[in-house]
Amino acid sequence: MSTHPFPSQRAGNFTITAISDGYLNASLDFLSNIDPAEASRMQSDAGQKVPSAVHINCYLVRGAGHTILIDGGAGRIKKWGGRLRANLSLAGVDPSEIDTILLTHAHPDHVGGLVDTAGEMAFPNAELVVHRRELEFWQDDANLSRASEHARGNFLIARQVFDAYRDKRRTFDAEEVLPGVRAMPLAGHTDGHTGYLVESHDSGLLVWGDIVHFPNIQISRPDVSIAFDQDPSLAATTRSRLLELVSSEGLLIAGMHLGELGFARIKRASGRYGLFYETCA
Repeated sequence: MSTHPFPSQRAGNFTITAISDGYLNASLDFLSNIDPAEASRMQSDAGQKVPSAVHINCYLVRGAGHTILIDGGAGRIKKWGGRLRANLSLAGVDPSEIDTILLTHAHPDHVGGLVDTAGEMAFPNAELVVHRRELEFWQDDANLSRASEHARGNFLIARQVFDAYRDKRRTFDAEEVLPGVRAMPLAGHTDGHTGYLVESHDSGLLVWGDIVHFPNIQISRPDVSIAFDQDPSLAATTRSRLLELVSSEGLLIAGMHLGELGFARIKRASGRYGLFYETCA
């Protein structure tokens, strides 16, 4: 029986726990291919009291001799989230115990909590593992020079994190990044956006990063993209492809913006995908 208040699932010898970092707000006007009024109605129909609220999850993965954190939350950047550290403590985990940080991508709500207020490593014993193309994108001065004034702040945040972990940083393309944990490149949201498939004893769970921001909208309407997507068309294609894969295989999924319950399965009926939260490990 769980001794902490956070949803957990098992995949063979691994235990995966959804650790909430809190919320950010994103206007429904940021969505494309849907009228904001319809988007708001879909949120309300799904019981979302604040239609613009986007929950932020991080995932703690324990097994195969490792204590892994997938993403680091927002760390109060832009007044978003910031609850990761306190919630890890509630889950009985000290930051020094984290030996690996797997990054889905380097947007502020995923890396902000990886450094402290002084810009130093918030997880001093952790190796930061990131897709090579993700690191290269944010480190490229040509990309920075082309960015809007708003987006330039995202570059500075990502670079601060990459710099803080520069001596404990590892890149990959597509491979097993740790025993039992395989990277699944899912480009579109960012160039190096990556999911992580945790597999053990014929059991698997996919942490799919930012495939959706508004699950009650984008799972039934995978054509709906968001302004945060680097390549909205590719993001929509990746989302549709992945929804088909996880629904046909019955694969348990986890996502950074999937909601506080943290884990779900995708099922297809009458030509539409539906979200079904998994509440029992």
